[in-house]
Amino acid sequence: MKIRCEKEQLLTAVQIVQKATASKTTLPILTGIHLMAADGSLELQATDYEVGISMTIPAEVIDPGKVVLSGKFFPEIIRKIGGKTIEIASSAQSSMITVSAEKTEFKILSFPAEEFPTIKKFESNNSITLKDDVLKNLIRKTVFACSTDESRPLFTGALLEVNAGEIAMVATNTHRLALKKTILPESAATAKMIIPGKLLNEIYKILNFDVPTDVRIFWLKNQVAFLFDNIYIMSRVIEGQFPDYKKVIPAEFSTYCILDANVLYEAVERVSLLARDGEYNIIKIKFTPESLELAGNNPDAGSATESLEIAPEGEPMEIAFNAKYLLDVLRIAGLGQVKFHLKSPLSPVMLKLLDDSEYTYILTPIRTN
Repeated sequence: MKIRCEKEQLLTAVQIVQKATASKTTLPILTGIHLMAADGSLELQATDYEVGISMTIPAEVIDPGKVVLSGKFFPEIIRKIGGKTIEIASSAQSSMITVSAEKTEFKILSFPAEEFPTIKKFESNNSITLKDDVLKNLIRKTVFACSTDESRPLFTGALLEVNAGEIAMVATNTHRLALKKTILPESAATAKMIIPGKLLNEIYKILNFDVPTDVRIFWLKNQVAFLFDNIYIMSRVIEGQFPDYKKVIPAEFSTYCILDANVLYEAVERVSLLARDGEYNIIKIKFTPESLELAGNNPDAGSATESLEIAPEGEPMEIAFNAKYLLDVLRIAGLGQVKFHLKSPLSPVMLKLLDDSEYTYILTPIRTN
């Protein structure tokens, strides 16, 4: 194999597919990046058997072929090497691959290309098409609520639910739940699948285009694939029955309060500096007829209080939250306003964003002495 291509295009492709290389594996080939050159293009692939990413870039193909290079060293070489054009060459007589640009030349050991489990791309009649900004909004407003506890894999993913005319993404770690819906025009497809949260976060980072881009999502029994621009990403879905999130959303409330999200965010950040250490960073919020009073306390450090002038509607109430879980949704709200819906000190609280009627955040209070 012998090819030449632009450094910036190659670097972008390498950094994207590198996300699918295996970090902990007994199969060294899965730590590599597969390069296949033919017909004026270079396709790069990586997979850890759970996730596979493929990206194609234009290249001057002098001699077609394929090689597998280290997913650790090859990206670093491409990032550090000088020049605008890179040449990659291999020979049948050696497993050493030459990577060169201007006056710099690297020789790196390759893996046997025939041992690499190349991605078997699939397309399916089960598919929908979204604009990239729509998918990014679904991910941004929900996936942060996924669990990071690998012993409960069901909650490390987000539910993607497709019904005629609507798509919803839901994430929960059982202490909080984030739900974002949006209209899905011209689609009669239906689906319900749990997509790994880590994958969705990586897709969010990759979807960084200057112009609106269509994202096609395909699915089969236990697989889902995303196709956009010149990138193909596929993954196993998480097996299991996602909880009925509709039952978690309370129907009745006794107290309401509208606040500027950024003002509350800054107040919670200040008060939580002296909140309790340990697993939970607990703050108390007291809704009174004249104000909102925040308090944090750490017996080993001290205490903090802050009052916001606001007039809640309904019954006075004091309720305790994990400060991080509250800050997460306030960060999503940004400079907008958030409306609290409360029923009792130990009942789930519903937060709605006034600039997004299709977004719902449920937060479970913490029982305190």
